Amino acid sequence: MWIAVLAGSLGCYLEKLLGYLLPPAMLENPTTRRVFGLMPVALLAALVAVQTFASGTSLTLDARVAGLAVAIVALLLRAPFLAVVILAGVTAAGLRALGWAS
Repeated sequence: MWIAVLAGSLGCYLEKLLGYLLPPAMLENPTTRRVFGLMPVALLAALVAVQTFASGTSLTLDARVAGLAVAIVALLLRAPFLAVVILAGVTAAGLRALGWAS
């Protein structure tokens, strides 16, 4: 376990160091700025997809999917973020209480 922690720490340090070694012209390129601006969105979307549809190593459709669907509808209706989170949580918890759980 410690080897993985140390290897991950070294990798993060080297990545940070690489950022300082890149020429500024490369970082100021408009295409690079657009890609770096979208990376957090892509990573968050991937995390949501994995946490919603995966259970261990299998694909699962359960109350989390309904909670995500409610969250998407609430976002499309321009609901505040806290309301989106509460609605999604209440939906998933309610369906689990009714027996649709994994």
